[in-house]
Formats: sequence, structure tokens, C-alpha cells
Amino acid sequence: MRKSPFSSLLFALLASVSIAASAAEPPKAETAKPVVTQPVQPVQATQPAQPAAPVKVDLNTADAATLERDLLGIGATKAKAIVDYRQAHGPFASVDELLEVKGIGTATLEKNRARLSAN
Repeated sequence: MRKSPFSSLLFALLASVSIAASAAEPPKAETAKPVVTQPVQPVQATQPAQPAAPVKVDLNTADAATLERDLLGIGATKAKAIVDYRQAHGPFASVDELLEVKGIGTATLEKNRARLSAN
């Protein structure tokens, strides 16, 4: 009995498909990730959003703890120096007089100018 070239080609094709299918890795099942949602905050359309005004600190009445808490770049040492300066020289006449305190420079003053008053 004589084999046809078609059956040989068909056998070769089916054998290669079978080998490729068995050699391939099984597909990995993807784990479902939980969906995290955040509650929606209603937007009030009647009033436009305004930035909060910075807290005003009076250089003539604030204690060291208040100065340290409410001013940027002012730690315990500089806050104590401000209070000591006020006790030695009297009340501040203006916010710019803060530059006379040792350790306070123009950069610190400018960062805090909107937060300061000298009443």
C-alpha cells in the first residue's frame, strides 16, 4: 500500500500542534483586585472656594510657644530670641523690626510677613 504525501504532511502538522500545545505554559488566572472607591463629596455651588487666611501672630503679645507653632522656619530657639528681644527693647514698632533679632533674616521675615502683626 502506498502512502500519499498528503497524509504525511497532515501527520507532521498534527504532531507539531500537539507538541506545541503541551509545551506551552498554562495561562495564569489573574486574581481579582478589590475595587477601592472613595465617597463623593458634594460641591457647594453657592460659595466659591477661598483659601484659608493665615493666622495673624502679634509680635508684641505672642509667647514663644505660639511663635514656634504659627510661624514658618521658627523653632524654639528663635521663638525664645524674639521674646527675649521684646523684653529687652520693648514692643515691636513694626514687623520689619523683627530683622533686629539675632537669627531672623529677610527670608524668614518674607515667609511670615502675611502671618505677622505688630499692634
